[in-house]
Amino acid sequence: MSAERPWLSSYPAGVPAEIDADEYASIVALFETTCAQYRERPAFSNFGATISYGDLDRLSARFANYLLHELKLKRGDRVALMMPNVLQYPIAIFGTLRAGLTVVNTNPMYTARELRHQLVDSGASVIVVLDNFAHVVEKVIADTPLRQVITTGVGDLVGFPKGAIINFVLKYVKKQVPDSHIAGAVRFREALERGGDRPLPPIRIDPADVAFLQYTGGTTGVAKGAMLTHRNLVANMQQASAWIGAAITPGESVIVTALPLYHIFALTANGLVFMRAGAHNLLITNPRDMKGFVKELKGASFTHITGVNTLFNGLLNTPGFDQVDFSRLRFTLGGGMAVQRAVAERWKKVTGSTLVEAYGLTETSPAACINRPDLAEYNGSIGLPIPSTDACIKDDEGRTLGFDEVGELCIKGPQVMAGYWKRPEETAKAIDADGWLHTGDMARMDAQGFVYIVDRKKDMILVSGFNVYPNEVEDVLAQMPGVLEVAAIGVPDEHSGEAVMAVIVPKDPALSKADVDAYCRENLTGYKRPRHIEFRKELPKSNVGKILRRELREEIAPAAEATRSAA
Repeated sequence: MSAERPWLSSYPAGVPAEIDADEYASIVALFETTCAQYRERPAFSNFGATISYGDLDRLSARFANYLLHELKLKRGDRVALMMPNVLQYPIAIFGTLRAGLTVVNTNPMYTARELRHQLVDSGASVIVVLDNFAHVVEKVIADTPLRQVITTGVGDLVGFPKGAIINFVLKYVKKQVPDSHIAGAVRFREALERGGDRPLPPIRIDPADVAFLQYTGGTTGVAKGAMLTHRNLVANMQQASAWIGAAITPGESVIVTALPLYHIFALTANGLVFMRAGAHNLLITNPRDMKGFVKELKGASFTHITGVNTLFNGLLNTPGFDQVDFSRLRFTLGGGMAVQRAVAERWKKVTGSTLVEAYGLTETSPAACINRPDLAEYNGSIGLPIPSTDACIKDDEGRTLGFDEVGELCIKGPQVMAGYWKRPEETAKAIDADGWLHTGDMARMDAQGFVYIVDRKKDMILVSGFNVYPNEVEDVLAQMPGVLEVAAIGVPDEHSGEAVMAVIVPKDPALSKADVDAYCRENLTGYKRPRHIEFRKELPKSNVGKILRRELREEIAPAAEATRSAA
């Protein structure tokens, strides 16, 4: 770059170039300060039930005491959380952290194969799981280090009789809770009771302690745990707060949390940034139920909402959304995947709020770049590097490129992870000797410091904000009888941005698309499953036999885009 930190001249008034990453020694220090300051304020609501910051303080202390006194967990032990957005989630997160332990956020939609890998790799000894998914834990528990399972129902903290009715309907009417029998499992409410109201023992938590093992894919196809320390998360909270703080009214903001808290975007933005300001968090358990989601929004007086492009697009296409009261909506933040211009423009027209795009990675806790909060219209950029963040564009030889030259976006700052859990070689590939995190995204930066994503260097597929790595899909399908060779690529999709396509060379001529689909349903989470399946006699390869996914993409993606546009 021809100027050092050119983005600073484009900063909104009052936003500092640097933040104090050490203002809070840990997430726990931040949490306890917030709870003391906003004790009577509502903290989280779900299905009409609300817990205050005082309740959150008391209940999370109970859970921490249960982990320490009943289960005898030691500093740094890992606790897996496998739930959607329910009141139990923030209680479990902050209880685990207050006990000096590490949270392993676990996608509740994982198959047995995916869950087994994460539990074994992380070494988690305890898991909190929603009843709906306990049958998956039951399948793998014998192969994992788990020694205690804590189960809970969607309605367990909603109150009587509503909570009991919710649990009954989910199990016996909607049939969404398969039977499971896990010896020694404890109910979440029982764990809270056993924790009691005794004072928490003094727990030493250092800024460098790992707060979260946040799993992400990789070019090897093996999910890796990004080690996010207390300092990483506190720093990113401080960075994002400095950036959007003017749009948040302390003690008065109401944030809609539809993205799951196990996703790093919601975890930091909704769970920490807005918590610091004493915001009231509205947890949406099943945002895929768009009609139900819109009904919730009609009954809420909200000031902020975060989400991914597909979520906003889904809301805009749900009858009744245009009748929601947007009079208090001050700020809409989109991340996790590219925001599409058509969606952003329609969002502004319907809600009156600009859809501000942000960019981040699991490895950056996640925020790295955010557009100005006062942005009048969609600008196609992912924004400016936020305070205490350096960004540059590098070529394949590691040379820093000039303005508007396309290369790999690299990030440096206090929010960059400590590394990948037990994978020093993978860490060295991601973070170079000078401390630059190589994002794998091809981008350019203009003279004002605005960054524009051009393409992805890696073969990663981005489905509704979730990373899908071709090697993982290919590894699963390659184990299927009847498959000789397979390549997985991303193709344009109107609803999810991209969708997975599997191009297969069959070994068994009787192999059908239905067979492949059924196999994937057993072994891959929904967003990772191929939406498109094609059989071929051969795949394009290099002279050393490497399958050339790029050639497939160049051939197939334009045709898929043309078909989508015609539709």
